[in-house]
Amino acid sequence: MLLGHQLRKHRERSGLTREAAGEKIRASASKISRMELGRVGFKTRDIEDLLKLYGVTDRKLLKQFRELAAESNKPGWWKEYGDALHKWFIRYVGFEEAADQIRIYESQFVPGLLQTEEYAREIISGGVDTDMVTEQRIQARLTRQKHLEAGKKMWIILDEAAVRRPIGGRERGPEIMAGQLRHLIHLCENHENVTLQIIPFEVGAHAAEAGSFTLLRYSEFELSDIVYLEQLTDGEVIDKPATVEAYTKAMTRLSVSAATPDETLSLLKDMLKDLEGN
Repeated sequence: MLLGHQLRKHRERSGLTREAAGEKIRASASKISRMELGRVGFKTRDIEDLLKLYGVTDRKLLKQFRELAAESNKPGWWKEYGDALHKWFIRYVGFEEAADQIRIYESQFVPGLLQTEEYAREIISGGVDTDMVTEQRIQARLTRQKHLEAGKKMWIILDEAAVRRPIGGRERGPEIMAGQLRHLIHLCENHENVTLQIIPFEVGAHAAEAGSFTLLRYSEFELSDIVYLEQLTDGEVIDKPATVEAYTKAMTRLSVSAATPDETLSLLKDMLKDLEGN
């Protein structure tokens, strides 16, 4: 999907239609469309022919595209959960997997990448008994968290409401939230690749009142950043420069408004003491 995304950008920059590109590799416009949507595998020769047609001559960039092509033909781990995950979310996971930096602002809940299993189970199941599909979604979320152990850089800013909102009801809520707070504290203290900041209530209105968002960066391949926005029934991946710039600036302003990482760690410990004291 990432490779197809970049091929489309270079085709559009060259001013060529899908029909013209298809003729170059002896294919139809519909195949070019499927390639750009990441729905088919890639042949190295087709990639090289298209890039030549689009005027891409930089050797380093061509090498990066060949590497992406090789990676794109490998089945992703998320294929195992394909029947349980929404198609729009599978598309996002592909982008997330390829990113080398993940930046998240979340206003409502602890992000999936940082959730404990108990917290994730409550969020995904809605507090009711789980079925096979729900269990697969829970396991997929936990598998995504391997990014933490892999050392992928994450910069996450949470509204204070996201860590204070009780999850799990009156009976199990305190136990689940205490476990989640301990997990966040552990991440702050033991994972140098994770930067966590909390925006205290006292800050008031701030730069992301419009909602949560994720920014993905691909510095290894010198590709443009991507914004991911998730709604109730859909998720959108956006690469428009103006949109990406707006969310990048919002993330920067949020980091200034938020407590520092050290202050955030202290805030989490105080929350845990308050919860355990109750």
